[in-house]
Amino acid sequence: MKELFNKGIEGHLFTPLDVQFAYSIADDKSPILLMLAALLSAETMAGNVCLALSDVSANSLFAGRHPEIAAEFWHAMGNPDEDSIYQSVKDAKPISLAADNKITPLVLSGDYLYFQRMWQHEQCVAEYFSQTSMTHSDSDKVKAILNDLFPEIDSGNEIDSGNEIDWQKVAAAVAVTSKVSVISGGPGTGKTTTVARILAALIKLENKHEGHIRIELAAPTGKAAARLTQSLGEAMKFMPLTDDERKILPNQAKTLHRLLGAQPESQQFRYHRDNHLALDILIIDEASMVDLPMMGKLIEALPPEARLIFLGDKDQLASVEAGAVLGDICRFSNVGYSSERASQLTYLTGYSLTDFSANEGPIIRDSLCLLRKSYRFSAQSGIGQLSFAVNEGNAKHALKLLNEQLPDVHNYVQDTQEDYVQILLDASQFYQEYLLSVKAGNTAEDILNKFSEYRLLTALREGPYGVVGLNDKLEKLLHRQGLITRPFNKFNKHYAGRPIMINRNDSPLGLFNGDIGIILPDEEGALRAYFQFPDGIIRGIQPNRLPSHETAYVMTVHKSQGSEFAHTALVLPKIYSPVITRELVYTAMTRAKKELSLYCCPKILRRAIETPTKRRSGLALQLYTSYSTSQDY
Repeated sequence: MKELFNKGIEGHLFTPLDVQFAYSIADDKSPILLMLAALLSAETMAGNVCLALSDVSANSLFAGRHPEIAAEFWHAMGNPDEDSIYQSVKDAKPISLAADNKITPLVLSGDYLYFQRMWQHEQCVAEYFSQTSMTHSDSDKVKAILNDLFPEIDSGNEIDSGNEIDWQKVAAAVAVTSKVSVISGGPGTGKTTTVARILAALIKLENKHEGHIRIELAAPTGKAAARLTQSLGEAMKFMPLTDDERKILPNQAKTLHRLLGAQPESQQFRYHRDNHLALDILIIDEASMVDLPMMGKLIEALPPEARLIFLGDKDQLASVEAGAVLGDICRFSNVGYSSERASQLTYLTGYSLTDFSANEGPIIRDSLCLLRKSYRFSAQSGIGQLSFAVNEGNAKHALKLLNEQLPDVHNYVQDTQEDYVQILLDASQFYQEYLLSVKAGNTAEDILNKFSEYRLLTALREGPYGVVGLNDKLEKLLHRQGLITRPFNKFNKHYAGRPIMINRNDSPLGLFNGDIGIILPDEEGALRAYFQFPDGIIRGIQPNRLPSHETAYVMTVHKSQGSEFAHTALVLPKIYSPVITRELVYTAMTRAKKELSLYCCPKILRRAIETPTKRRSGLALQLYTSYSTSQDY
């Protein structure tokens, strides 16, 4: 089968690593097992946690790509039926059944085939989120504190069923009475304001002296951590806390890697199951970006009694690495609370939640809350209406909105070469202000702020519509316009004003994948890379000390998660790619705060909206099957 695998590599169906792994598990004498191992490796690289054996068939192999090669592989496997595939898996020494609890390279659980490490991470996460999470708090005290923090909806002791439910208050009630809570909301739904009130409530409820409550804030990327530090710091200024209570608040958010103690040149963390984090409360923002392995490692490092609060948007792109943990968990957000939980939340908030309860459902449902009202986008907001239509998968309505000339949405159809050039001309115009600030010798803070006002996003890395192609062409245009002086030396790409993005974590420098900086001259004229760190301080670093990085006028939608821009522009290619999905378009659109520009073909946008991301995982199934209606309140 080696010749066939070489064909598969040429057709981008497998990588050499997939094939190498497959031959470490089996050989040509076991073609079915060999193929399944290669497929599992490829699926994991694509972001899936496991391989569904029911999806391995003659018609569905490679999802319809390269049918000729697929037919050759199927023939080489012996044209197996479903029973022979299962039998090959069950009889294989490198594979154990999940119920056997053995350590083998691969694990079979029902229909799903896993890498051992992925299976262990999924088990860890499923077990953690399936625990009974209610805490025994003084309900009257909780109610009083919540009413103090949400005075506009204080309805006393009577249930106010006539007013609209304030889901921020419900989310706060869920969080302060749970060991683990998950709060999901779209752009502008008030996640930061909500968590500020949750923190204030928890500090007042703990009633401990300064230093006894150890609170940590974290996010997957440096940019997201910096935003959380800034936005939460502003929100906390308005919380009714005493000076002593304010001293308990953390000064800054950390990246998850920094929180767990990432080790240089190592996959190991300082904190793990045998060396727990020293904290009582952990709040994690942008939870949709947290992949399954990171979630498993995080849970293992938590002290047993720690309180964990997740914030995120369940409808955004899933993590780059394997898994869609937030999405899997939030599948149960509309199941309804248990009757006991609904009664408790009704008492604590003053709102009747009987319409949001159900007799059956997994335990995790009582720890979830969706923020349903956007305060950023009004009913007249084009960005709000468009992103909602995309999120609902309503391509017809989304395209109709684009044809209505919305004031905050600009639509540019991509048909000709002139249309492509317009992308570059528009971007150069929007980047002009920050580049003129560079020429004027303004401060690094001012330049970084101006650069963050506009960003050009794309779905792809390669090609004319990808990050590499667009960055190169845009740099050349800016050079011709006299806005930058691009070096002719291919070994030295730095120049004053060059925006860069870090591609690899460097813990000693405090730089992490996704961090954005700008190359600027220091007081002596030497070029340095300036970054704003999570504590808000801007530091300059010698370029030769930087980890792997690239030019960042244009960035992928994935890399933009955790960021917001006053004006966001999205470019989609003229030829459809499987990476262009509903979640990608929604994520890009919701990076925009005031204006959104779209450069795309209507047929490509329609197909993207009608194509939701599908991540194979057994987490949701495990959360559901572990459900129990008997909970200890």
